[in-house]
Order: sequence, then C-alpha cells, then structure tokens
Amino acid sequence: MSEETYLLEMKGLDKSFPGVKALDQAFLRLRAGTVHALMGENGAGKSTLMKCLFGIYKPDTGEILISGRSSKFGGPREAMEGGVSMVHQELNQVLKRSVMENLWLGRFPKRYGLVSHKEMAAKTQAIFDDLGIGVNPRAIVGKLSVSQRQMVEIAKAVSYKAKILVLDEPTSSLTNEEVEHLFEIIKKLKADGTGIIYISHRMEEILRISDEVTIMRDGKWIATEPACGLTVDKIIKMMVGRDLTQRFPPKTNAPGAGQEKPLLSVRELTGMYPPACRGVSFELRKGEILGVAGLVGSRRTELLETIFGIARRGSGTISKNDVPVNNRSSAEAIKNGFAMLTEERRASGIFGGLDVTFNSVIANINGYKKYGFLSGRHMRRDTQWVIDSLKVKTPTQRTRIRNLSGGNQQKVILGRWLLTSPDVLLLDEPTRGIDVGAKAEIYQLIIDLAAKGKGIIVVSSEMPELLGISDRIIVMSGGRMAGVLDIADASQEEIMRLAAKYA
Repeated sequence: MSEETYLLEMKGLDKSFPGVKALDQAFLRLRAGTVHALMGENGAGKSTLMKCLFGIYKPDTGEILISGRSSKFGGPREAMEGGVSMVHQELNQVLKRSVMENLWLGRFPKRYGLVSHKEMAAKTQAIFDDLGIGVNPRAIVGKLSVSQRQMVEIAKAVSYKAKILVLDEPTSSLTNEEVEHLFEIIKKLKADGTGIIYISHRMEEILRISDEVTIMRDGKWIATEPACGLTVDKIIKMMVGRDLTQRFPPKTNAPGAGQEKPLLSVRELTGMYPPACRGVSFELRKGEILGVAGLVGSRRTELLETIFGIARRGSGTISKNDVPVNNRSSAEAIKNGFAMLTEERRASGIFGGLDVTFNSVIANINGYKKYGFLSGRHMRRDTQWVIDSLKVKTPTQRTRIRNLSGGNQQKVILGRWLLTSPDVLLLDEPTRGIDVGAKAEIYQLIIDLAAKGKGIIVVSSEMPELLGISDRIIVMSGGRMAGVLDIADASQEEIMRLAAKYA
C-alpha cells in the first residue's frame, strides 16, 4: 500500500531522558477511518511516543508525517489546531470552572469582544447531543464523577474536529454502559474518517474494537498486526517477551490465623455529607484481602475515605483490635495504623514535580527528624528500600516521579505507605491504568503483605481482579452494602446482581 494512504506515519523516533532511553527507533502507521491499538507494558514508550506526536516532547531523531507532510508541533495547542487531539489517562481539568469553560478554554466564543456564555453553552450542548452525553454544560467540573469528566474530555477532543484522536486508557473510569456508549462514539468517528490511536491494557476491548494493533517493548517497535489475527495470549507474549501463564499469583495468606478478634470492625458507618456511604457494617481479619465491588456511584471510594478520615463520619463506629478509633483526619488515621492508596495517582497520589525520594518518605516525614533537622541519610536508606523491595524501575532516587511509568509510580506510593508500618491498607483501584506485567507484580505485593498479617481492603472495577486476589468480597450498591460473598461462592453474575440491588 502506498505511503499516501496513511493518515499518520511516525518513523525512526528516538527520545532519551537522563538515565533512560524512552524511544528507540519507534515506528507507527495509522490509516484514516480505523482504530489502531497501541499496546505495551508501562514504560514501553507508548506515552512518550504520543507526547512526541502531540508536541509535548521533541524527538531526538525521526520523522512524523501527517497526510504525507512533515509535522513538528511546538505544543499541544498547535497539535490540536493541526488536527491532532489527545484524551489523557490522567485528567487535567480546571475543576472549579464549568464544563463548557473547560471545553472551550483558550478559544472562548466572543460577541462584541466579550465572552458569549450563551453561545458557549449552545455549542457545548450541540456536541453533547451529537455524542449522546448527558452532562449539563454549566455544571462545575469538580462536582462531576470521574466517568463524566472523562466523557467531557472526549467531547473536547471531538470539538477540535480532529483528524487524529488519541485515547489513552479511555475506559478506565467508565461503567459497562458508558463503555458501550464510548464505542458508539468511536464507531461514528471512524465513519467520519477519523483515525484513532487507542491505548488500553484491557485485552478484550482491544480485540473487539481495533483494526490493527502495534506492540511496543522497551521503547522499540515489536510488531504491527491485524487485530482479527490476535489472541490475548499472543498479545501478552509480545508485550512482555515471555509467556505469562499465571495472571494471578497463588494465595499464600492465611486470613485470621491465630486471631479470634477481627483486626478491623466497622459498624453502621455513615458519612456526614453526601455523596456518602450509609449504614455499612463489616469485619476485616488479620491477613485478609477484602474486595469491594460495585458500580460507579455505589460509594466504594467514599467508604474508604470515611474510614481513613478524608470524609467526615456522620455516625457509626470503627474499631481496630477491639479498640475504637476516630480517624478524624488522614494524619490521625496514619497514627492509628491505617494507610490509603487513592484512585487518581496524579490528582491525589504523587507529587509529580518532585523526586522519588520525596514521594517515598513524605507520609513518614516526622520519623526522619532528629534535633529539628531531617536526616538525609535515613531518607535515602528508606527510599532505596522502596526501590529494591518493590522493584521500582527508576534511573536514580532523584528522578522526578512523573517521569516514571504508571506502574512504577504506583509502587512508589505503595512503598510510601509501607514505610508508615500500617496494619490496615485501603487500596482504591490499585492497578488502574497499569499493564498486565505490572499488575501481576502489584498482585504479588498485595498477597505478600497479607501473608505478613496486614489487613487489606481493595476497591476495584475489574471483577476478574477481585475474584483473583480476594478472600471475601463485599458489594456496594447506592451507598449501602448489598451483600458479602466468600470467594468460593462468588461469581461475576452474583456480584452484578447485588450491585444493582439499591442502584
């Protein structure tokens, strides 16, 4: 097929950062009106390649052609004006402004030299109607759910009438119904001739909607093949360079071993301010992995936040080892032996502009003080423990954490909490946006921690994940606990039945 038939060509791209070569002769071709999946482990170079396309990074060598013409964007705005839009996995929105202001930021419609909010609302509503998005254009973005915010970002990308649309983990925060809606939008864009680069770790999605799949590993192009000829096993083997025969590690923890009383007891827990959990009761045993399932809006995150003191408790009790705890703030929760890994790494997990050392030790910072001064030696020692114990891939301790892959960022945050020596770990979507190889490592870490006697509560939207690592699963619905399942009796069908009980 001639070169003119390609909407996008990226040929021979190299990109290096201090201590790491992120791209090594990377290669990608995209046809108009197709979905081209880009796959690889975290750190494979997918995001770096897309940032080169989008003008965020300037490649050291190589060429980017759009419709046969050489293109070098000076930044995201140039890229969007040049017909390239990108919906990032980590949402970057102005949370205190309205949906329509976020949509038209930097290009507000004006009338007589003044911003026309009426025209902005009308244009936003027209796009939402076309895409079937039920969000009020005047709503404040910070008050929307993560899934609604994701759909707003997709609408913003579409508003630029992009010829090339990059979707980075677009379904990571969507319900099954919203995923189907997104696929309908993708189908419409394909029919209009848009070329879509689709980045996801969800294999079944890739095989369902993609026309072609490109695999990257260690910054290099590995293969490009028609999606119809691929299987999940074949994709995994190309991604990781080996067979991954066991998706979930064997369970080595022993819940409740040698302990009559529960490690954690929650009774009739209700949050003070909506949206909140209501009347939730359960027990967590020492060495147990307790899964929390439910649909978006079931208040799974709010449950963890209320336990950890981020959200105010209205009523109910929390006891650890039969001793009541208040947890009126996250600081108090940490002192009481609790730790929480949040759902959105970028917004509430990492300090992106700071290094691995800072991100590792910040939750335990008072432990490094001596005579009013911080001990750099002790902080470096503990940071190295995090790197070594959790197998964090980083050039140095001084590397900014935002330059690490998502999986390695997640390991650093988990290591941060382990340095506080918690008894109870609250993990909210611990593998969101992480590739299959890194997921297996995170699963092993969770099981190992439970085997050492930690009590672990895991919220996840991926039911196979909960079924693969949990000892029991509680199901949330409409803010209430709809049921609890022993893993031997649990199934996706039973979880879904309970999840819809109060929805």
